[in-house]
Amino acid sequence: MEHEVFVPVSVPALLRTLGDPARVARCVPGLQQDADASASPLAGRLKLRAGGHTITYRGELRLTGPERDRFAVTGKGVEARGTGAVELALTIGLTAADGGTTIAYSGTADGDGRLVELEEGAALAAAHRLLDRFTQQLVTESLAAREEGDAGAEADADADVDDAVAAEGLAGDEEGAVGSGDEIRADDADGSAGDGPGSVYDSPVPPPSLDPVAGVEFTVPDEPPAEAAHARRTMIGRSAEEVDHAPPRGRYAPVPSPEAGGASTTLRWVAPAAALALASAVVLGRALRRRRP
Repeated sequence: MEHEVFVPVSVPALLRTLGDPARVARCVPGLQQDADASASPLAGRLKLRAGGHTITYRGELRLTGPERDRFAVTGKGVEARGTGAVELALTIGLTAADGGTTIAYSGTADGDGRLVELEEGAALAAAHRLLDRFTQQLVTESLAAREEGDAGAEADADADVDDAVAAEGLAGDEEGAVGSGDEIRADDADGSAGDGPGSVYDSPVPPPSLDPVAGVEFTVPDEPPAEAAHARRTMIGRSAEEVDHAPPRGRYAPVPSPEAGGASTTLRWVAPAAALALASAVVLGRALRRRRP
């Protein structure tokens, strides 16, 4: 069996990935690693789908190399459900090309059981599909490793720059401290030589103030605060604007006109007089009816 694939990854990046068995295990599609921590990363169960059937093999792969940019892969496995077995011998060659690398797979596989019962060409097609998926994941792992390496290099460079800046800052601080100490000592020497002993006690001391509030300025605001103005309006009543724009109520309501009062008084007297006249007419009518023979 022979199979070639071109990938846009450099040969050194692929060599670093293939040299790490843990990363190679992540590249093998359908591989379920053993739970035992002491087992090899390439040991476990491998599911192979060929000709519409899924065959599970339990075994281990061994990876050796590199030798002149070539790796050798050997493996043995037995069917998890059955008595069949398979042996694999594969060679992975890396050749630098324009813009990437050409990966060449060549090897053989011998076995019995369900693999032999498949149709002609089904096993070969399954092997090519498995290698294509392995190559795709190999490229992903290689690019991820390169990005991690670049990030680590940038972090190391940043750390070196920070250390250099910190060292320069400490050196500058030490020099500044030494220079300021020399200047202070020189100033003290000049002051001592010029003033002589006792210059500290000869300086005038201002007398203490007897007024505890001396020097304190009191300011009276021109207008009362907003809280005081609101309270004053609440106690006095509504403002002029509220009176102008709101209907009057309470003591601010207008006094009714005299004409309206006179009309209501007249109406109060008219009703009893009409009732009295009506009653008198009724009594008079009855009296006239009695007098008639």
